[in-house]
Amino acid sequence: MKKLVVFLVILIGFSSVSFSQKTAFVDTKYILENIPDYQMAQDQLNELAKKWQKEIDDKITEIEKMYQKFQTDAVLLPADLKKKREDEIVAKERELKTLQKQRFGTDGDLYKKRAELVKPIQDKVYNAIEEYANDRGYAIIFDRAGSGTILYANSRFDVSDEILTKMGYTPATKSQPASGQQNTPQRKETPDEKE
Repeated sequence: MKKLVVFLVILIGFSSVSFSQKTAFVDTKYILENIPDYQMAQDQLNELAKKWQKEIDDKITEIEKMYQKFQTDAVLLPADLKKKREDEIVAKERELKTLQKQRFGTDGDLYKKRAELVKPIQDKVYNAIEEYANDRGYAIIFDRAGSGTILYANSRFDVSDEILTKMGYTPATKSQPASGQQNTPQRKETPDEKE
């Protein structure tokens, strides 16, 4: 019986310690929208996506024209020429699928470019959050913008602006959109950069 009481006291002690851990949350979408480099990277990715989509659309138009011409001429074509034209259309369709995969596939050009442009910025945000948590003694910092569901969050525990400030950016007010000329955050010069 005595062992059970000691065990319960220890269990209650551990549970009270775990409940006293500091937690906060950030909105990484808001943070990223307030970093001009991220906006420039997104604009560059959008331009590349438009360019590559036009390239694909042009191939689709070319295949559609080939198919329409084939349908028009099919009645008059001998069997061997008909087969040759069908094979040309099928080959063009394969080229199109290869191009789509090359540009927009899971390991395609857009994915690689996104990793090149956006991942370093995301890593800086993550490192700033980690450093902030360690400096301030936070056990957990949740991401409101992530896939985890936060049903309620008191805004006084939102440390997004503090993370932006730690990274050297002046946060926009949350009631206003992050994009636009009057709200474009400016990077502050850190003491190390002034020297």
